[in-house]
Amino acid sequence: MSISSSISTKWNYFADSNDVIKFIDVTLRGCAQVMFQNNPLTGLIFFVAIFIASYGEGNPAAAYGCVLGNVIATFTGRFLRDRTSWLAGLYSYNGCLVGVALPTFLAVTPLLWCCIVIGSIVSVIATVSLADVMKTWKVAALTAPFVLTTWVILLASYAFSDLPASGLPVPELPLPLMDVSAQNFFNDRIFENLFKGISEVYLLSSVTAGVLFVVGLAVASRWAAIFAIGGSFLAIITAALLGGKANSIESGLYAFSAVLTAIALGSTFNKPSWRVLGYTLIGVMFTVFVQGAMNELLTPVGIPTLTMPFVLASWLFLVPNQDIMPPHRQGR
Repeated sequence: MSISSSISTKWNYFADSNDVIKFIDVTLRGCAQVMFQNNPLTGLIFFVAIFIASYGEGNPAAAYGCVLGNVIATFTGRFLRDRTSWLAGLYSYNGCLVGVALPTFLAVTPLLWCCIVIGSIVSVIATVSLADVMKTWKVAALTAPFVLTTWVILLASYAFSDLPASGLPVPELPLPLMDVSAQNFFNDRIFENLFKGISEVYLLSSVTAGVLFVVGLAVASRWAAIFAIGGSFLAIITAALLGGKANSIESGLYAFSAVLTAIALGSTFNKPSWRVLGYTLIGVMFTVFVQGAMNELLTPVGIPTLTMPFVLASWLFLVPNQDIMPPHRQGR
């Protein structure tokens, strides 16, 4: 038995013998499940990365919101009958993202924390509802519960004066983007932008956090780490060649959904192979198109796309997945 396997076995035994430790274990797994990993150590590394990046960006509320949303979602999921999914953190990760997103786009007030609690509970309900709907096509809900829940709260902020916005985009009509050169992005900063793209999965633009996320992924799955890096790199190249907005490319805003698509198609729902690699590359590049389309679609509304480009692209590529790659199909 390897050292890592031995440590994992001892931790699982320890967690199974204590309800408080088990709850912490599930909470950590929930944070890791945002990037499809069922590993408490990965979740711990992710939390460290989130706190470092949040404090570095002057928004520590995002880190505390992440913890709160995760804990509330984990607690809520405990009352559901599906204990297997609860133990894997599959009812927690959407609440984790709700907790990060709301302090990112709304001003930090007492009502914000109430919204995180409510949103995290609703994200669990939405997870169950969407999972029941999507099982017809044998695909997972992914982060759609987080997106839908957060969209409702962000849109509602325009109607309520006690939910002031702090980081929402200004509503405006989309205009064609002209004269953007791709060559400026092919320099030594591309690696910096690559890790920012990975960190933006948690709505953070931090090289340090991006590196830690890759480390956390590698702890659970080297393939997941490889596809995360490759997905971010390919998304940056694709967006640059298409002439995307420079500041969006450099901050990782064209890469984060593509990172999730790469991990989902490349290593979570399929066994890595040359055939899977080709399928994943197409999925990642298409995600960039979906990102651009949704950016313009939601510009007049004044809300961010969040991870919906990943959700739509992955659903599209996962529905025919069983016919295209029949030897292996993982559920989530």
